[in-house]
Amino acid sequence: MRKIQENAKLHLGILSTVCGVLLASTIALAAPQVGENPPADRSIAAERNMQKFLGNTESSFSSTDPDFAAMRDRLIYGEIVDHGTLNDRQRALITLVVLTSGQTLENLKTHVDAALRVGTTPVEIKEAMYQCAPYIGFPKTEAALKLVNETFRAKNIPLPVESQSAVTEASRYADGLKVQKSIFGDAIDTMHQTAPANQLPLVQNYLSAFCFGDVYTRKGLDLKTRELLTFSIISALGGCDSQVRSHVQGNAAVGNSKENLIDALAQSLPYIGFPRTLNALACVNAVIPEPNQEK
Repeated sequence: MRKIQENAKLHLGILSTVCGVLLASTIALAAPQVGENPPADRSIAAERNMQKFLGNTESSFSSTDPDFAAMRDRLIYGEIVDHGTLNDRQRALITLVVLTSGQTLENLKTHVDAALRVGTTPVEIKEAMYQCAPYIGFPKTEAALKLVNETFRAKNIPLPVESQSAVTEASRYADGLKVQKSIFGDAIDTMHQTAPANQLPLVQNYLSAFCFGDVYTRKGLDLKTRELLTFSIISALGGCDSQVRSHVQGNAAVGNSKENLIDALAQSLPYIGFPRTLNALACVNAVIPEPNQEK
């Protein structure tokens, strides 16, 4: 009798071990591998974030091109917006300036509404638009502003918003130069001193007084946000590697991390595509190498 009981215990132990191995193997096979996300998780995250940013989970193209809509929505709202160092307000502003920079304005109103929905103020939205003007010109900025204003009127947001101007005609050059040098250092003095006389209006009067005096000194957005938006604007333009590298240095000078810049590029990716994103990323790595890239 004892022999039978001992054999039964032995068989039970072997069976338990086999079941444990099978269960562990099943869990291992079902678990996501490095770099993978379970489709259900992306879908759920996309619905949650679309509700937060857009107020619904209805997606354009879902009836005519459901596969395309799923790829887009799960990338933007199921992956990118849940990853990295940026907050919702920063993501919303980056999206607005990147769409403006590329003049892909069809859905701009939707993203203005999304920015307001996640707590971005009307002043912040307007200041993000104004930040575009030195880099893409007034006509393209005005095209986006018209759509912003239409959205504000539809929501009964009073226009104009409160002025954020912080300079006078007499102070704009000196104030702008001060901000410019706080970002780029004494190299600005060298640039002014070495510029040919016929080029001084461009590199001194217009750049220092307009770009940094009229725009960068404005209230409504802090300097870190303005530099992050500038980096996003010129990265979206493409073909501006020299300026992108300069503003990578500028971002580092005002306290934005490399991770902030990488995350800004990730946020921009769905709207500007991989070539411009990767070109800008190469500029980031050239200025701020990864530890294993340093010589």
